[in-house]
Amino acid sequence: MPDPDTMLKPILLAALGAIALLLIYAATQPDTFRVERSASVKAPPERVFALINDLHNFNQWNPYEKKDPSLKGTYGATRSGQGAAYAWESEKVGVGSMEIVQTEPAAKVTMRLDFIKPFEAHNTAEFTLMPQADATKVTWSMQGSVPYFAKLVHLVFNMDKMVGKDFEQGLVNLKTLAEAPAAR
Repeated sequence: MPDPDTMLKPILLAALGAIALLLIYAATQPDTFRVERSASVKAPPERVFALINDLHNFNQWNPYEKKDPSLKGTYGATRSGQGAAYAWESEKVGVGSMEIVQTEPAAKVTMRLDFIKPFEAHNTAEFTLMPQADATKVTWSMQGSVPYFAKLVHLVFNMDKMVGKDFEQGLVNLKTLAEAPAAR
């Protein structure tokens, strides 16, 4: 009968080798990420811009806001444009804050996103608006750095698919709101 210690040693060496290869592979992954989705909204850029640049309006269609009805949100003193800020705390979507850092009327809104829980991350979100014939092409992107631990996580969780689904839902929500008849 073979010695169990003799059989166990090659299995442990193979497992350690596989882990080492996984760690090396993770180290070769990109140091940054970018998730981007676009949609065509049948509304003028000015109308769409107002739904993004004003954080109170933004949260009417924000998919993350809708994921947790018990989310606790706090707005800063500035309602819209550069300096407008919003912080949230939620069991389902974590803890973090966002601040509008740059706007170009009816064209672009750039936000700084700071996530505290369930993980710390500092990213940039950008909304660009491109007029089309009778619509506005809205592109929502987020980019940031990927530290080594996040590279390991990204091997298991596809950031583009996870966040991309939320962006797609948010753009559907934005489209619905922007295309609705204006209240009189």
